Amino acid sequence: MDSKNEELVIEIRNLSKYFNELKAVDNLNINVFRGDVFGFLGPNGAGKSTTIRMLLTLIKPTKGSIKIFGKDLFRDRLSILKNVGAIVEKPDFYGYLSAYKNLEILGKISGHEISNKRIMEVLELVGLSDRYKSKVKTFSHGMKQRLGIAQALLHDPDLIILDEPTTGLDPMGMKEIRELIIHLSRDQKKTVFLSSHILNEVEQVANRMIIINKGTAKVEGNVKDLLDATNLSVTVEVSDVLKAGSLISESGWSEKLKGISGNRMEFNIGNQETAQLNKFFVENGVDVYSIVPTRSLEEYFLRITQEAI
Repeated sequence: MDSKNEELVIEIRNLSKYFNELKAVDNLNINVFRGDVFGFLGPNGAGKSTTIRMLLTLIKPTKGSIKIFGKDLFRDRLSILKNVGAIVEKPDFYGYLSAYKNLEILGKISGHEISNKRIMEVLELVGLSDRYKSKVKTFSHGMKQRLGIAQALLHDPDLIILDEPTTGLDPMGMKEIRELIIHLSRDQKKTVFLSSHILNEVEQVANRMIIINKGTAKVEGNVKDLLDATNLSVTVEVSDVLKAGSLISESGWSEKLKGISGNRMEFNIGNQETAQLNKFFVENGVDVYSIVPTRSLEEYFLRITQEAI
């Protein structure tokens, strides 16, 4: 899911928001291109929610600029937001009305012409079409979250801003939302701005990301490039751990060895060194049963944010 089109959908420049002495967002710059699934990451209190509220014009920045679709957000607010869908925190609905009726009312409030067919399309998209007549008060938290995403999609926006969309979902629900985000980007050519603390989810769906801490950007770029630039923690399962250990101790690989547990050896190595290590074992008569990289966005995220402390 690389950015094929260099058209900027979100362009944030030197954005800051101060609450008295607190710098919630401090000189933030973000580029989101058309077709991106853009991961917006940071620990609690990093300034993510404040930034999203500024993107949706719920609060005004202290300084800096935001352009969406190439237009100034605060000058062309109404025309821009007509083409933006969002779910922020916990969506609220009328509990005594059905899922369908809620979307019908919300569609009318939004000022868009929403057909009955479109309401059923978005309910199908989020896996709630079989419960369209059910009162929302009977829904689980995860179902309400999915209904919130359906609401964000009602008017078929080009930009979708999702703030913690998998909150309250079980593993199957999280998988469904992940597949939905990929579908929106890949098949419907939507741009998705995804704020989440579930780093594994972001790693699986985002092509680009930014990590912020204390209101300031720490790193931004392609997810794959950023992760490939870091060392892997690799667990290698071998047929003869004693022989393997002896070979490693007599070679340059000894500096890379982090530990041994049973017939598994853990190494801290670069991406390209994995194949070389495998070749080293095989050529020296040690069978390799498995090689499992454990480097993840979570590990990278922790390293980046801890360095910033």
